[in-house]
Amino acid sequence: MGWFECVPNFSEGRDEATIARIVAGAEGIAGVTVLDSEQNADHNRSVVTLVGEGPALIEALQAMMRVATALIDLTRHQGEHPRMGATDVVPFVPLGESSTEEAVELAVSLGNWVWDELQIPVYLYGQAARTLARQDLAKVRAGQFEVIRDTIGSDPDRYPDIGEPHVHPTAGAVAIGARPVLIAYNAYLTTADVAVAKKVAKAVRARDGGLLEVKALGFDIRERQQAQVSMNLTDYRRTPIHRAVEAVRREAARFGVEIAETEAVGLVPEDALFDAAEYYLQLNSFDRSTVLERKVRGALKSPESLSEFTARLAERTPTPGGGSASAAGGAMGAALGEMVMAYSTPKDDPAPDPVREQLASARSRFLTLVDEDAQAYADTVVARRATKANPGPETEQAWTTAIRHAAEVPLETARLAWACAKVLREAADRVRPTMKSDWTVALTLLNAAREGALANVLINLDDLRERAAEVAGFEAAVRQLS
Repeated sequence: MGWFECVPNFSEGRDEATIARIVAGAEGIAGVTVLDSEQNADHNRSVVTLVGEGPALIEALQAMMRVATALIDLTRHQGEHPRMGATDVVPFVPLGESSTEEAVELAVSLGNWVWDELQIPVYLYGQAARTLARQDLAKVRAGQFEVIRDTIGSDPDRYPDIGEPHVHPTAGAVAIGARPVLIAYNAYLTTADVAVAKKVAKAVRARDGGLLEVKALGFDIRERQQAQVSMNLTDYRRTPIHRAVEAVRREAARFGVEIAETEAVGLVPEDALFDAAEYYLQLNSFDRSTVLERKVRGALKSPESLSEFTARLAERTPTPGGGSASAAGGAMGAALGEMVMAYSTPKDDPAPDPVREQLASARSRFLTLVDEDAQAYADTVVARRATKANPGPETEQAWTTAIRHAAEVPLETARLAWACAKVLREAADRVRPTMKSDWTVALTLLNAAREGALANVLINLDDLRERAAEVAGFEAAVRQLS
């Protein structure tokens, strides 16, 4: 199974400590990276973006959902955004060569665990839906927690797909599904009249005759004293961002209202932003391959020799540094471990070796972590300079976020090295005597990668502590891996 994006939504957007504990559940899982975490107090909702291999994502989601179930009480929850559960919705999005069928398989697997372990009923939606009506998340969540709680046992249309027909008393129910890439996009209007926002939302959303693949609601954002049109673009190729925003602008103008500001929630595909740039700049014959960063990425895809990498490592520059070197050492250890297991497996054995497969996957991930570690450090430098040039809460938070990511990357390296060393040690009785020295070198490299990466984690934790940031999750992970 390949790589997937997963974007779990949690019904908590105000309590920083609760959100941090939920996110920390995913930060300690090898093979999973937390790409983004956003929260909104008015919506009282957090959106976390994860990417990783299927089984590892399941493990991360289980950890996050345990925390959310324990800490979020829907009977006390209030917010602008519709909700049905503490963990409200969990979509799996296939990436690269991963398939929709595999994403559905993950949704069902997680759903079975949620009912068995947490006693939360599960509705399968989107491409994982078992009925046509449940392809639409809005219909699944209609009436929200309170109505679902009161009707789930008596209305057959409300029976869950997995579990018994009664909600968890405080965590409610959850929608788990599969879908393509989605863009969450909000437009703030120059009015506080939420009735206008609701009329605009109705005009632009697909179900009321508006734009294809657009879901929209109008909200009252009291903190900003503005009305908001909140949209989900479920297929930006059919309705791009610029078409959605122009439709909102046109409908709002009917009421003498303009768009004050827009925002994207979570991550956005770069092609979606190129679509908007081409439209507004009238770049009718634009070749996206001429974009500088794309050219650079293409050049960097060429394999770098060991000589070139070590030469860069030796230069009087901060990157690549110890974190990148640790990841490179992990890649060498995993590769050597693959070789050991290849020679230790009979040639006539047709069955795939799970140890070799795990090491091969880890080797590939280690190599990407070499560059990610260097980029994470570079991001902290940019954030620090921005804070000095423009002091304020936003730049300070951006700096803290950059430092946290600079700790997350080597932590993933350490976890991956620990996991590889573990499977190699467990396979010791299979290793041919002539391969014992190579096996020992592989373990030594992996242990060095783990120790070096943890040293990079710890130095970033010192910076986080100085900024009074939460580090308990990191500290627990370091203790576990030390």
